[in-house]
Amino acid sequence: MTPLDTILQQIRAFVRDELHPLEPLLQTGRLEELAPALEQTRARVKELGLWAPFLPTERGGLGLSLTEYARVSEALGRSPLGHYSFNCQAPDVGNMELLMHHGSAGQQARWLGPLAAGEIRSCFSMTEPEHAGSNPIHLSTTAVRDGDEYVIDGHKWFTSSADGAAFAIVMAVTNPDAKRPHERASQIIVPTGTPGFRLVRNIPIMGEAGAGYFSHGEVVYEGCRVPVANLIGAEGSGFRLAQERLGPGRIHHCMRWIGMAERAFDLMCRRAAERELAPGEPLGSKQTVQHWIAESRAEIHASRLMVLDAAERIDREGAAAARVDISLIKFFVAGVLQRVLDRAIQTHGALGITDDTPLAWMARHERAARIYDGPDEVHKSVVAREILKEYGVSVSM
Repeated sequence: MTPLDTILQQIRAFVRDELHPLEPLLQTGRLEELAPALEQTRARVKELGLWAPFLPTERGGLGLSLTEYARVSEALGRSPLGHYSFNCQAPDVGNMELLMHHGSAGQQARWLGPLAAGEIRSCFSMTEPEHAGSNPIHLSTTAVRDGDEYVIDGHKWFTSSADGAAFAIVMAVTNPDAKRPHERASQIIVPTGTPGFRLVRNIPIMGEAGAGYFSHGEVVYEGCRVPVANLIGAEGSGFRLAQERLGPGRIHHCMRWIGMAERAFDLMCRRAAERELAPGEPLGSKQTVQHWIAESRAEIHASRLMVLDAAERIDREGAAAARVDISLIKFFVAGVLQRVLDRAIQTHGALGITDDTPLAWMARHERAARIYDGPDEVHKSVVAREILKEYGVSVSM
């Protein structure tokens, strides 16, 4: 057994024994009860030496490669509480990586250290309700230089986990006259206690507004003043940094979805084996259900191999070289998750749409998988354009 196999074995047992019993609190919206329970699970994860597996050891993590962490992400994905309990949840994981690679020494000391230790949370503020999220260079939020400060004004939404976060990383236009539109925006740290930062609401997602980490915020920036020292990287590098952040992030998401799909698959198979349509006639004896099981098994297995292949390429050549691979897995795995969840719900009948299983919660909150981090349609176009180039056809978006 390899060291990674040992880690995975520990994580699977922890998710099954410690996190699955807490899920009804999430499914039924009892988040005030869930929060202290999750702090206890996070403390136990630290005691087990499994904290922040994606971080280098000098930052308190396990120092896993992206390919190794991908397998961990799948194991954690079997519970919607998994990644948070191990301090590798979005958007914090992406913000930590951003600060590790591009943050100044001061930014790392003030923000990265506490974030890596799980003492604070953060959020990422990019999408705007007035503009199509599929076009990330079309932004209205501005950061105007005034001496040694930026003055930030704008309107964001789907700033996930803004409720209770210590700071936001904001995409704002600092260079409106840049010749290249991809060099107009920058990423800037805004402490949420800054005058002018206002959390308008937690946006209801299919009827659930959520709270704390489990929420998506609408945020307004009204004359927010922050030091120029809060700029991450160079002015105008916001889009490039966002792309660098999103590459590995899509590996994390896809493997998390595969973990969810495996959980749904297990529940579907158990239901098919245990539910009787009549005495001695299990649901699984029906050909339609058998086909759902076979199709799901094939799709999940194919997804896993595709994502691990993309992760290995990123480890070898970097995210830019794996751009098409990343788009391919993003739309493919999101679709597999939707189909497996739908089959599992259908197999459970009326039970499937209740919160007596995790399936309904997953279906509500992961429908967005085909939208966030780039909608399916954009990623399909990226893949098709690159393929057509090999045939001498140049197609613009």
